[in-house]
Amino acid sequence: MRIGELAQRAGTTTKTLRFYEEQRLLPPAERTPAGYREYAPDTVARIDFIHRGQAAGLALTQIRQILEIRDRGQAPCAHVRDLLAERQAEIDQQIRQLQELRESLALLSGRATPIEPDTCRPDQVCRYL
Repeated sequence: MRIGELAQRAGTTTKTLRFYEEQRLLPPAERTPAGYREYAPDTVARIDFIHRGQAAGLALTQIRQILEIRDRGQAPCAHVRDLLAERQAEIDQQIRQLQELRESLALLSGRATPIEPDTCRPDQVCRYL
């Protein structure tokens, strides 16, 4: 199938498909004598996998690693489990950092009583921070 049809079936754009090909997420497309890209029907499933990997928070480089393992004829399951565990740990760390930030903001907000702007010192930008 040609790139436009693939984009429609995969729910993406031709620009994205070209990008995926440049990033080696898709194998180089066969070319017609006129130079048009021709994709195999199973390319839709590969793009769906790429989208699912992105939805899980994996980077395109990580998704490419998984695809390369599969393209070598090996099952990437152990690698995927490791990546998902790593991503989960990163998210847990981000949540902790966000909770600490929220606590800091709550403390600052609690101290930020309404004041008259005329009472601010000229050498202060804002007394709340």
